[in-house]
Amino acid sequence: MEETYLLNVEGVKKKILHGGRGELPKFQDGSKITFHFQTLKDDFERTVIDDSREAGMPMEIIVGKMFKLEIWETLLSSMRAGEVAEFWCDSIHTGMYALVSKGMRRIVEGRDPLEGQKHRCGMGNMFDYHSTGYADLDELQRTPQPLIFIMELFRVEEPWAYKRDTWAMSKEEKLAAVPVLHSEGNRLVLRKEFRQAAEKYQEAVICLRNLQAKEKPWEEAWLKLESLVTPLVLNYCQCQLELGEYYEVLEHTTELLQKHHGNAKAHFKRAKAHAAVWNEREAREDFARAAHLDPAMAAAVKKELKLLGERMRRKHVEERKRYRGLFTAASEQPDGA
Repeated sequence: MEETYLLNVEGVKKKILHGGRGELPKFQDGSKITFHFQTLKDDFERTVIDDSREAGMPMEIIVGKMFKLEIWETLLSSMRAGEVAEFWCDSIHTGMYALVSKGMRRIVEGRDPLEGQKHRCGMGNMFDYHSTGYADLDELQRTPQPLIFIMELFRVEEPWAYKRDTWAMSKEEKLAAVPVLHSEGNRLVLRKEFRQAAEKYQEAVICLRNLQAKEKPWEEAWLKLESLVTPLVLNYCQCQLELGEYYEVLEHTTELLQKHHGNAKAHFKRAKAHAAVWNEREAREDFARAAHLDPAMAAAVKKELKLLGERMRRKHVEERKRYRGLFTAASEQPDGA
C-alpha cells in the first residue's frame, strides 16, 4: 500500500509503507507511544542518520510532555498499531533534530542525556554549544534541512497502563519518586544486590539533576536538591566499591568533593578506591582528611590504614621476588646469548 497524504500540516508528506491494524489509537495526554524510527537525509543516497533498530532499543515518547521535536507527536498520531509509514518533513519542522538525536545517542551510550547542559531552554542550549559531539549532527545544527522519518508504531499505552519513567514525570512525581528509589536501593544493598541497588540510586540522582537543571546553581532551591543528591551519590559509590569499579568511584567522589570540600564520607570512599588501585599517597591523604573532618571515623580509618599498609608490604615483597628472579635468570644466560 503506497498512499501519499499531506496530513493537513504545512511541510509534511506521508507515505504508508505497510498498513496498520484496528482503529486509530487514542492519543491522550500521558499516553506512551513506542515505535522504531529511521532518520534519513533527503539526498540522492537517502543517507541514514539514525536507526533505532541498529541502536538496539525502540523509542518512547509521552504525549503532551513537550518533546523537543514536536512534529513527531503529530506524525505518530496519524498511525495505527503495526503501521509503517514514511514522512517527509520540511526544515521548518527539523531544526531541533540535532539536539534530540544527541540525547538519544547519549542514552544508548549509557550516558545522561542532560549531562553538561546549562540552565537554559533547549533552544538556548543549542546556541551555547559549538558542537554536539557528533560531526553529522553538527552539520544539521548549522544548516537545518528537510529530513525523512520512517516510523513503525508498536503500541500506544494509556497513562495508567504502564510504569512512568522518571524522565516523563512531572516535578512533583520526580520528588515523590526519589525517596522510593532511595529506599529500594537500600533494600537491595541489604540483599547484597549491589548492581541493582546502584541502578536505583542512579535513577534517583538523574531525577534530582533534571530538577536542578531548572534552578539557578547555588541558590536555595538548587542547594536543597543538592542535599538530596549527595547521599545518593555516596550510596552509589559504595555499590561501585563492592563491584570493583574503583575508577568510577574516583570520578564521582572527586566531582562531589569539588562542590563539597568537607564531606568526610566522600574522602573515605575515595581513599578506599585509591587504595584498591595502589595510589598509596592519595589514599593516605584522603583517609587522614576523613578522620580530621569526622573524628567518629577515626577507628574505621585506622583499620583501613592498617589494611593498606599490609597490602603495600605484600606488594613490595612480591615485586622484590619478581625482580630477583629476573636478575637471576639474566645472570644464568651464557655469554653471547
